[in-house]
Amino acid sequence: MLRAGEDYLEAILQLEKAQERAGVRITDIAKKLEVTKPSVIRAMKQLHAEGYIEQEAYGDIYLTEKGRMKASQVYHRHSVLTRFFRDVLSVDPVQAEKDACLIEHYISPESMEKLASFVEAETGEIR
Repeated sequence: MLRAGEDYLEAILQLEKAQERAGVRITDIAKKLEVTKPSVIRAMKQLHAEGYIEQEAYGDIYLTEKGRMKASQVYHRHSVLTRFFRDVLSVDPVQAEKDACLIEHYISPESMEKLASFVEAETGEIR
């Protein structure tokens, strides 16, 4: 999956958590990712074709089980990387978020697992 697709899935998951309900609107995704609605519509068509989301015509967007699993993986990588930069390296929180977003798509599973274990031991937070 391409980086942009992962960003959209992660955004849907984060919006669901913030709203405390399943289903998000195209407008909310566009606003969160600072992209146009047509960009979101194109991405949603692709994610739907790949089985990551469900959407009725002009309706809310819902993660499928496959989509939720992928979004959770991306969100986990993002969270661990953000905590590492912010809490271990004392990087400015805004910069830590930006850096985590860039790296979360390219880090290997082995490095991610070791980093997660390190962050957990350093911060005392459980994954």
